Amino acid sequence: MPSLERPVFRDQVFTIADHGGQGDGITKNTEAFRKAIAACSAAGGGKVLVPKGKWLTGAIHLKSNVNLHMEAGAEIHFSDDPTDYLPVVFQRWAGMEVMNYSPLIYALDCENIAVTGPGRLFGHGRRCQSWFKSEQGSNGSMLRIYHDLVLQNIPVEQRVFGTEGGAFGDARHPGLRPSFIQPVRCRNVLLEDFTIQGYGPFWTIHPTYCENVIIRGVRVHTKGGHNADGIDLDSTRNVLVEYCSLDTGDDAIAVHTGTNAEGRRIGKPTENVVVRHIKVWTGHGGMVVGSLTSGGVRNILVHDCTYDGTDRGIRLKSNRSRGGVVENLWYRDITMRGIKSEAIVIETDYKAALPAGGDQADYPTFRNITLENVTCHGAPVAASLIGTADVPIENVVMRNVSIQASKGMHFRSVRGLNLINVNVKVSDDKPMTFTNCEQVQQR
Repeated sequence: MPSLERPVFRDQVFTIADHGGQGDGITKNTEAFRKAIAACSAAGGGKVLVPKGKWLTGAIHLKSNVNLHMEAGAEIHFSDDPTDYLPVVFQRWAGMEVMNYSPLIYALDCENIAVTGPGRLFGHGRRCQSWFKSEQGSNGSMLRIYHDLVLQNIPVEQRVFGTEGGAFGDARHPGLRPSFIQPVRCRNVLLEDFTIQGYGPFWTIHPTYCENVIIRGVRVHTKGGHNADGIDLDSTRNVLVEYCSLDTGDDAIAVHTGTNAEGRRIGKPTENVVVRHIKVWTGHGGMVVGSLTSGGVRNILVHDCTYDGTDRGIRLKSNRSRGGVVENLWYRDITMRGIKSEAIVIETDYKAALPAGGDQADYPTFRNITLENVTCHGAPVAASLIGTADVPIENVVMRNVSIQASKGMHFRSVRGLNLINVNVKVSDDKPMTFTNCEQVQQR
């Protein structure tokens, strides 16, 4: 992984108010943002300044060499009218490429871009939650996109969602909930020192196919939203995430690389990622890999993090549809308290919203995983490492791990398990059980 540097911007400022913007919380400022960003880009780049006030807007599209900066007291409030996010744009949604409503903040094929604070962003995503049920279940959008479009090799430009056919799209292809912040195919991205106050429609910070990304000092509060993940790193390489605090409606930080055949076709791994000095409260997992692992994941270092009250702490998941190789993961110096389910869980046949379907032979490979200096005070289950008989989890090291839980550690279909100074205090009499495991060492 190369040493990452902050993108540098020209020392010139373009203020939203100078381009017709009004920070009264009532006037829609979509055009003012567009004009200020266009002027900044045409001048070679610089800072687009959002002054103190309440700025209502639709989609904001960044351009190269532009830093969208919110000063103290600045609030950007995003409209809850889906028509403010048309025309549709290219994006990856739940691991599949589509044309859909624009993310709230979007960039495509840009270099040297930033969103910086200390201002705040408000997603106003409550209205969008009515889409949630249409996207889930046996006849939801996820399965229809996969079976009707992906498996039929329909070109991406024809996978159109979010049309003018109604407030939430037409009846046959209703619009999908877009991400909050999604740079796509961008290089040198900085997201720093701002607060997201309230969830948006879908995932929150979602770099996709990006390279050289720094996410630093960001505060994400999306508790209560469906799929309101904090940070999703999607087929993105060379990433530093540090000094962030997250209180989320789903996974706090997650790593993805595409869904099933689509992810394998694109074949872009998420790789070279450092996550450090992170504080997580509510969330389905503190630092999660998967379940969309089809493009592969490698070289992930997570250290000096605290998970306080999350559903799970360390969570790695995939299923027999996904395929892909997940390797070289290192978690160290992790502190957990009040975990609601497993403190540590690694499973390669996770029962995901998009099930195996016709891809049941594409087992994922999980290997070379180190968990070191990990403590947990309170959890129903200490750890659950469940591979498959077809493709066991391989080469796991747990060193200096101490967990207090109601139930102990269960290992199934793991090959090459090295337990060094692992202490489990449990309520029952089974601190560790092993099923179909090979090459187990305990010291």
